[in-house]
Amino acid sequence: MDTPLLDFVRAYADSGTIRAHMPGHKGKGPLGAEALDLTEIFGADSLYEASGIIAQSENNASSLFGSRMTFYSAEGSSLCIRAMTALALKQGLADGKSRVMLCGRNAHKALLSAACLLDVQLRWLPAGEKNYLTAQPDAQTVEKALNGLKEPPFAVYLTSPDYLGGMADIRAIAQVCRAHDVPLLVDNAHGAYLHFLPESLHPLDLGAQVCCDSAHKTLPALTGAAWLHFGAGTDVNEGDVRDCLALFGSTSPSYLILASLDGVNRYLSDGYRGRLRAFCAQMDAVKARLQREGWELFGQEPMKLTVCASRAGLTGQELSQKLRDRGIECEFADPDYTVLMLTPEQTELLPKVESALLAVPRGKALRPGPPMSFAGERALSVREAMLSPSLQVPVSQALGRVLASPCVSCPPAVPILMCGERVTQEAIEAFHYYHIDTVRVVRED
Repeated sequence: MDTPLLDFVRAYADSGTIRAHMPGHKGKGPLGAEALDLTEIFGADSLYEASGIIAQSENNASSLFGSRMTFYSAEGSSLCIRAMTALALKQGLADGKSRVMLCGRNAHKALLSAACLLDVQLRWLPAGEKNYLTAQPDAQTVEKALNGLKEPPFAVYLTSPDYLGGMADIRAIAQVCRAHDVPLLVDNAHGAYLHFLPESLHPLDLGAQVCCDSAHKTLPALTGAAWLHFGAGTDVNEGDVRDCLALFGSTSPSYLILASLDGVNRYLSDGYRGRLRAFCAQMDAVKARLQREGWELFGQEPMKLTVCASRAGLTGQELSQKLRDRGIECEFADPDYTVLMLTPEQTELLPKVESALLAVPRGKALRPGPPMSFAGERALSVREAMLSPSLQVPVSQALGRVLASPCVSCPPAVPILMCGERVTQEAIEAFHYYHIDTVRVVRED
């Protein structure tokens, strides 16, 4: 597959042209990558008005994923989440639908900022007996929620895979959404590779209308590289999509990131399916051996290894430190889980990971375990809460107050309680469990 963007920046770096334009490093600096870091010079195209090499590269990505259209983001899936929410809202209002969007509670906080900026009314889907990081609703829950609304929502929004590797039944939920004439939007940030499995698990292939993929999470792209995909059956205008991306995106997108997306196109087209198939088989074998040796694992995502550390007498942070002591840095750890993210490029390292886990002493399961996801009491809209005067208070003094800002770190960037919801005793116990000491609440004076 050709790489028009990558070819252009490399040719320009080698041309010796006097750079009388931004950036100010002029192609030289301590990182060593400055020569490839450009701006919208002649021939480089422009991301939000793409008609040249960026458009060509995006078309290459679209052909790889089998999408109707694919667009680049140099600001991660966060930009894509805001843009696809804006586009769905715009189309929904034109069709006479409400400003309501049904959402899974395991959403990235970028959805809250989108709701604030766009005045979207978020309605959270019940998750049942699941913890807040993997609060995946099923098709029956979505059906019941859609039937319970007085006016049709403009979209249903899910996050799958989630941070722990849990996956929603996108195919069944997509069928429900189609029956109600409501588009399904999916934050697939952790699952860019899913299209290339022997049997695709990518949201577009399972029936979602729109989804975003973070290329940098599971593929060899620079941090911030992401795709926004539209399914083959969607009726959307390219100009509207670019306008929605430009509404939230920087006017100075990184060409280093864009060029890395271009390079990933070639990577995906050059034997990746075979390498991925072999790696997933090896990963399945490792998971099976770990489970036989007593480790409890979580999630269905093929390339993510989520260890239930607390079931083996350790906190996730303790297990993470033991692996760090053995030269392995994990993606995420909390009181219960340790998450490792691996790729086919690390095939030879899997035995080391397996050996390190098997060498860790284990004990009796810790109690009480992670708190379950709970339905918050909505007092204000997300927009009202986030734009209200607020103050920081100790969690012990927050009972009955309305949360003004999501108090989460990244990772995992998934709020325990949503902006606009009232702080209950259940929420306070969850905050304490995850060592959150202060929260920002709406001022009452």
